[in-house]
Amino acid sequence: MKKKILIISGGISKEREISLQTGNQVAKELKNNKYTVKICEPNHNLFKVIKKFKPNTIFNALHGQYGEDGYIQSILENIGIPYTHSGVIASAKAMDKEVSKKIFIKHKILTPKYIKYSFDDHFTKLIHKIKKKFGFPVVIKPINEGSSVNVYICNKSNLKNKLKKLKPYKEILIEEFISGREIQAAILGNIKLGAIELKPKRKFYDYEAKYNSKAQTRHIIPVDLSKRKFNELMIISHRVHNLLGCKGVTRSDFKYYKNKFYLLETNTQPGMTKLSLVPEICMYKGINFIKLIKLLLDDASTNK
Repeated sequence: MKKKILIISGGISKEREISLQTGNQVAKELKNNKYTVKICEPNHNLFKVIKKFKPNTIFNALHGQYGEDGYIQSILENIGIPYTHSGVIASAKAMDKEVSKKIFIKHKILTPKYIKYSFDDHFTKLIHKIKKKFGFPVVIKPINEGSSVNVYICNKSNLKNKLKKLKPYKEILIEEFISGREIQAAILGNIKLGAIELKPKRKFYDYEAKYNSKAQTRHIIPVDLSKRKFNELMIISHRVHNLLGCKGVTRSDFKYYKNKFYLLETNTQPGMTKLSLVPEICMYKGINFIKLIKLLLDDASTNK
């Protein structure tokens, strides 16, 4: 008898629309394969739905704040029903870009240099710090957002204006800008799924380039790397997956510049939309969408 699967999607993060797309894609595939499926928002009705529906497994299709930062995971732990993807601590570490960077640096994994900036700090001092540590251009980003939400590449002349857009975050990261190729790699448990290269027509692989088909971002698979460099990429990705304590699937985002991989971040809740990268990487490896979903459901657990 097929299992009953509750999909949690939507939420209140800036990635709500992507989460809804992920939830709908997963639901459609599961229904086509005779699973009993229900989609639920992570709101005050969640406990009522769980009590009435009695799912065997919960598929976490949330993205962004409250969905992949350990918040919903802590609630699911208390409920005691197996759920997909990473647990509380791994999710929190991966989502916090400063915490994850410190882990990368501690374990000698190459990542762009950074400064944490508080909007209480004097702007002139910030310019001095940037020039001293890595120079312009720079990348500015929230500490705890995904999908390149509110990420900007800045030079000295437009930095102040771009920073105003991030003021609600109180604190942000300012990174050195690494040029080079956009390459992302996926891991599922101990399976090194593979990698994909992105060639955006936009300035960089931002939110629009990721989720708007009109942006015409080129997806290149297989990635043009030597066998040795490809293996290096997958070893780093697998190592980071384990260092953070992740479960299920993760996607690590890199810049490849001057024969070196710079790890930007690791995502514990990669998208499952029509334009998402993990399903595309899996398909190239011979793992179709329903098989990917089943692997995630088989891996689901509590007390992660």
